[in-house]
Amino acid sequence: MRLIGLLFFLAGAASAGEYAVLASGARMHIDRHEADGAKVRLFHGTGFVELDSAVVRGYEADEHVAEVPVPVQDAAATVAPVSSAAPAPSTPLELADAAADRYGLPRELVRSVIAAESGFQPQAVSPKGAIGLMQLMPGTAHALGADPRDPAQNVDAGTRYLRDLLEKYNYGLRHALAAYNAGPGAVDKFNGVPPYRETINYIGRIEKKLRAAEVIKQ
Repeated sequence: MRLIGLLFFLAGAASAGEYAVLASGARMHIDRHEADGAKVRLFHGTGFVELDSAVVRGYEADEHVAEVPVPVQDAAATVAPVSSAAPAPSTPLELADAAADRYGLPRELVRSVIAAESGFQPQAVSPKGAIGLMQLMPGTAHALGADPRDPAQNVDAGTRYLRDLLEKYNYGLRHALAAYNAGPGAVDKFNGVPPYRETINYIGRIEKKLRAAEVIKQ
């Protein structure tokens, strides 16, 4: 089961750019693309995803959406000052959604991983020593430059790690989830999902949530 085709669904409908049409039939909204032999890079915002060229069937132009004119404010009207700074995410759910948006992942995917890992409990610590909302091992958190006991850093680092695993396994969702739960070494050893009951059940719980949210199909 692959996650390609879902990574740019958070882009606004009025954004300029184009659509990459995948071999699966899914369409991804992107800013632009660059072909490089057997690979193609799909750019969105400040990042990009690199895929096999065979995965992309073609490209479609995005329809331009005209800007809605803003009414001129009456100079005599009294307008309350509006702060331009958005409030920082604070709740676990807000942290999850902000990290998902930051790294181009579906929000429901990050929410489902946090639910499976810690039940959205920021102070959760596993018997093996995994810490926080996304249950980062101290060594993993250190490698990612994060304090695992800080909820914001924990979710940011965990989401970044999940994104890296998806890229490592060419957006194979089950492989990436297995690597997050059991470690990339186990996935590489078995050339797929390792035959660990805990890992198999972990993947099943997350896939069930994603199907219910229509993020993935059967």
